[in-house]
Amino acid sequence: MNRSGGDVGPESRWGGSALLRPGVLAFTGSIGPTDAHAHHGVQIMTATTSLTVLDDHGGRHRGTEVVVPADAPHRVEIGAQEGTVVFLEPESVAGRSAHLRAVHCGWTVTAALPSTGRRLATVVDGLIEHFVPGPTSVEVSQRHPAIEDALRLLPGLVAAGPVSGTQLAARVGVSTSRLTHLFTEQIGIPLRRYVLWSRLRMAITRVQAGDDLTSAAHGAGFADSAHLTRTTREMFGLAPSVLSRHVSWDLDSTG
Repeated sequence: MNRSGGDVGPESRWGGSALLRPGVLAFTGSIGPTDAHAHHGVQIMTATTSLTVLDDHGGRHRGTEVVVPADAPHRVEIGAQEGTVVFLEPESVAGRSAHLRAVHCGWTVTAALPSTGRRLATVVDGLIEHFVPGPTSVEVSQRHPAIEDALRLLPGLVAAGPVSGTQLAARVGVSTSRLTHLFTEQIGIPLRRYVLWSRLRMAITRVQAGDDLTSAAHGAGFADSAHLTRTTREMFGLAPSVLSRHVSWDLDSTG
């Protein structure tokens, strides 16, 4: 959520390539200064030159690697011409680890993180491996049949509107509590958050195909374009203009 009441900054600078997968949004390109804001996603920034991020107490966090905890008011005072920005779902294992490290050890990271100059998906995978070494999810071949069924059903359910965990559990043949536990364990984020990320993916897909924001929002199961706008601002501190057709998107739905 933007705590300053104004726009989050020059989103038009966030061009180039972007990646969206359940629990992860990433951009690579230039990082511009922003207004003060806060967002639910844990934000990891790496750059070829030093960044300066101000927290709500006036503290400056300067370095080529900065992690902003979930829901922490901040602004980018000095950006970088070349960098990568990754938002992690704070309810995921990697997001929770990155959030806690920033809270307890400071926002400036001293260890070398995967950075620019590499394929964006590789950078994201490297960041997740850095914060959570070793396997963090069950291999696709080992997923419970109920989870496989749920993943097949969810795209249609998400596009149709609200998704009921109870109804989905009944359709895949397990209890609601069992589905909730299995989903978080094997996919990496809770079902309700997966549904929200899936809606964002659908909205971007529709914008890329030529829909206006209102049509894309309705097609992705949002109540209206205002609902989509609130969601992107709350999760990333960014306006839906980041869904621009001029951004090259990698829409990875595998998780």
